[in-house]
Order: sequence, then structure tokens, then C-alpha cells
Amino acid sequence: MTEQGKLTQDELDALLGERDGEAFQFTELEPNKVGHHTAEDMNLDLLLDIPLEIVVELGRTKKKISEVLELTSGSIVELDKMAGEPVDVYINNKLIAIGEVVVIDEHFGVRIKEIIQSPVK
Repeated sequence: MTEQGKLTQDELDALLGERDGEAFQFTELEPNKVGHHTAEDMNLDLLLDIPLEIVVELGRTKKKISEVLELTSGSIVELDKMAGEPVDVYINNKLIAIGEVVVIDEHFGVRIKEIIQSPVK
């Protein structure tokens, strides 16, 4: 082992099973075999519990600092969208869908109407 606990290339090759110049090969597991998961399943499982921020934007406006300083309780800020227009749904600051505002038992919600397809790169 090298300094600070790092492995040498020979040690890595030995751990990964390199024999006679042949590199270690991962073998694919059978996807429906009980008790086994594919590498893709295991990679996806790592991501499923990551929290994401979802923001629904009703509209936007621009105000001068002087106008913002004049806001008080009860002030109305007019937005660039009309009532009933679709709202934008962002996940981690990326537009992913268009929806409509709904009310369910006195709570606001959003019904997804269209998923935004990202351009192919």
C-alpha cells in the first residue's frame, strides 16, 4: 500500500481479479432472479431517496426598489399571467412541466398537463 492508505495499481488489479493481463469483467445478473438486482436497479435505488425541490411559478413581474419598499400588508403584486393560464413546474430550477392550479380540500395543487421534453444533444 502507498502512503495515506492508497492502493497501488498492482493491488487494485489483484482486488479486481486481473489475471494474465485480462481485466476484470462485470457479469450481468439475470434481471428477474429472486434476491438479485441488476447494476441498473442498484444505481437507480441509490437515487430514489434524494430530495428534489419542486417550484410552481404562477407568474413573474419586475419592480423597482422604490416600488418594493412601498409594499405593505394587503398590497397586490400583479403578475404577467392571467387567471386560469398554465403554470410552470420546475424541479431543481429546471422547467420540467406545464400544469394547472387545482384546489383540493382547501390546499393548492398542480395537475400536470404537459411534460417538457428536453432537446436531444
